[in-house]
Amino acid sequence: MKAIILSAGQGSRLGGLTAQRPKCLIEFAGRTLLDRQLDTLAANGVGEAVVVTGFRDDLVEAALAQRTGGPVVRTIYNPFYKVADNLGSLFMARTELSGDRLVWNGDTLVSDRLMGRVLSNRRSGISVTIDRKDSYDSDDMKVVEEAGRLKAIGKRLGQGVNAESIGLLAFRSGGAERFREAIERDIRTPEGTTIWYLRVIHHMAAEQEIWTFDINGEEWGEVDFPPDVIHAEELVTRWDTLKVAAA
Repeated sequence: MKAIILSAGQGSRLGGLTAQRPKCLIEFAGRTLLDRQLDTLAANGVGEAVVVTGFRDDLVEAALAQRTGGPVVRTIYNPFYKVADNLGSLFMARTELSGDRLVWNGDTLVSDRLMGRVLSNRRSGISVTIDRKDSYDSDDMKVVEEAGRLKAIGKRLGQGVNAESIGLLAFRSGGAERFREAIERDIRTPEGTTIWYLRVIHHMAAEQEIWTFDINGEEWGEVDFPPDVIHAEELVTRWDTLKVAAA
């Protein structure tokens, strides 16, 4: 299994925190978001990662150069990060969509245990990691699923929503190749440069089986707004404390 981490965006909704550095380099309890993602991969035996960069890619490259240990990391620069949504990042990295792959949003932190569960799921094809809660807001990537099969995914879904995507997908047994073909098709549509890659998954779900993998009860956090930074800091501090206690 290899990972593709989408870290091209600036994260402008975080205001001054990302004025001069990309979101993936915000520090949480002394380690950057990107470092923590790579450490989580390493803790679960993932030996290779591709990081798609964009805003201040020079800073990301410098930060990666300082790492020791963990996955072998390569970068792919997305020159269109200002004008295309994250589908543009995956289009730039489409040749990496082959074999067993993870696609991971660069603003999502997950616990080592959650990642372990995702990797232990051996279902073939495409699996969208989901969580559940009592209600969903306008910024949630909402999901309609039934018996483990994805029916719809998007921020504007109305009726039937019963889960949300956490921004972590696993591809096995030809799933990555099918996704690559769909990306190459959808990027050529009039809306191609303006949509999220999960819009492509939504289109695919209307034609073929796309699965969901429920991690309800596990800990994760998405960093989009200033309050999310506080929550993420609390999460990683708790995780770090548990690791020290277990050592």
